[in-house]
Amino acid sequence: MLTRRRFLTVSAAALAFAPSARSGETPIHTWTGIALGARATIRIAHPDAAAICARAAAEIDRLEDVFSLYRPDSALMRLNAAGRIDAPPAELLECLTLAGSAHRATDGFFDPTVQPLWSLWAEHAARGTRPSVGALAEARASGGWPDLRFDTAGIRLRAGMGLTLNGIGQGYIADRVAGLLEAEGLTDILIDTGEHRALGGHPGGGDWPIRLAQGGDVGLRNRALATSAPLGTVFDVAGRAGHILDPKSGEPALPVWRAVSVSAPSAALADALSTAACLGADRTTIDRWLSAFAGARCESAVLA
Repeated sequence: MLTRRRFLTVSAAALAFAPSARSGETPIHTWTGIALGARATIRIAHPDAAAICARAAAEIDRLEDVFSLYRPDSALMRLNAAGRIDAPPAELLECLTLAGSAHRATDGFFDPTVQPLWSLWAEHAARGTRPSVGALAEARASGGWPDLRFDTAGIRLRAGMGLTLNGIGQGYIADRVAGLLEAEGLTDILIDTGEHRALGGHPGGGDWPIRLAQGGDVGLRNRALATSAPLGTVFDVAGRAGHILDPKSGEPALPVWRAVSVSAPSAALADALSTAACLGADRTTIDRWLSAFAGARCESAVLA
């Protein structure tokens, strides 16, 4: 039973809001839309909130043309189809650069080149079966992160390779929207594209309060939060084959963690690290991976 990862992120971090505004203050306006195929929200208290959110929505739509695996003409889809793309969008290069940093820091467990493995599992899920050892080995042999080549001139994949940025792209889009609004002099906004990014704090005072579904609260101010759960999306009816794949074995993450929440200055970074953390053998390993990035920390890691 294959479901969208977005359901995981929306349900894994539920907002526990303070009152929307004090008496006489501008109430919080909530925009709801779609980002990378799933629900997104922006919360802002401003007289021109609707127009501001419309500009943010246009930015999300523009970035869909870069990162979407559902728009056939997106830059990522064209790269996967042709194995190369010339003069790639700056956003794609920036996201890949950050992904490379996460790959190195997590001992290779964060690896966007798992797309052929993900496709293989999805194809078998549709038939109610699981891939054979041989099929997994063949998909893994198509290439990994070290086989990716990219610079401002172009991006090159080995034959059979493919990229998915679903473990970092949602957070990256949140960061880009935050940057757009910050450049306009705006603050005290909460962006949720599946990963939370707070620009400033709550308009009513204090931090934006986030309540984690796995227990506990996190306050966000100029900070981001991402939650991943190995079994939040599954490939099988029994609910044992989760969507976060180990690039070294090709198998779903071992059932060590029920959910891991990571906060960081960047939503893209929190996104990537929370995804990789689900493959960490223990909390010591997760903390070591996060220590490579200033300001990154594990807010919650709940054992399965």
